[in-house]
Amino acid sequence: MWQSFVKENPAYTDRPYQAWAFGDGTKKMADDLCDLVVKGIKRGTSSYFLEYEKDGSPLPTEGQMNLILDGDGVAQAIMVTTKIDLLPYNEVTEEHAFAEGEGDQTLAYWKSVHQPFFSQLSTTLDSPFNETDLVVYEWLKLVHK
Repeated sequence: MWQSFVKENPAYTDRPYQAWAFGDGTKKMADDLCDLVVKGIKRGTSSYFLEYEKDGSPLPTEGQMNLILDGDGVAQAIMVTTKIDLLPYNEVTEEHAFAEGEGDQTLAYWKSVHQPFFSQLSTTLDSPFNETDLVVYEWLKLVHK
């Protein structure tokens, strides 16, 4: 998929990219979220800052190229990161929730799935979840499917 994309967009030929799937690591979630990307609905994603901090991973960056994989690890889309918001969980907005594209795209739905996920993740990081914990919100733009 990347080769097809750079053939049509030679300016990206030497740009690095990251390949990854959305979700919690399950095939179903990766497939469901990838489908939202391909349909143009999912234009953002959020992750738990403490996870980056604990394992020393770099935060996503503006301009980052992302090869989006389905649940079988097959590339289905390419998205570019257009903006990063680093904000407390309790400051995530309706706009963020809508762009994430999941459920009914409301903040209430976003919280109903992210609080349990971040809470579970926080226990593996030896730090109880708090609503002031930072979220890394990545704004994404679909550039190829």
